[in-house]
Amino acid sequence: MDKVEVGEIFTITDENDEENEVEVLAAITVENTDYVAVGFVDDIRDETDEDIDVFFMKIDAEGDLSPIESDEEFEKVSAVFDDLMDEDE
Repeated sequence: MDKVEVGEIFTITDENDEENEVEVLAAITVENTDYVAVGFVDDIRDETDEDIDVFFMKIDAEGDLSPIESDEEFEKVSAVFDDLMDEDE
C-alpha cells in the first residue's frame, strides 16, 4: 500500500461488526512506525473541530489500519500528535 494521505477515507469495522467511515486527519511516524489520526466522517461533516473525536491507528506491514494495543504506545503517539497540532495553530 502507498503512503496514507491526509483526507483519505477508509471503512473500518468496529468491535460490533459495524462499518464506519473514517477520514485521515493527520499522518505521523513515531519510532519508525507509521500512524494516522482519524475521525468519523459523519462527525467531521457535522461538527466543529473541537467536537470531533480523534483516534489513532497504526499502519501495519501490509498497509492495513490496526488499533494501537498498549496505553504506552497510545501516549507516545498522542503526545507527538498534540505537538503537531500546536505547531499548526
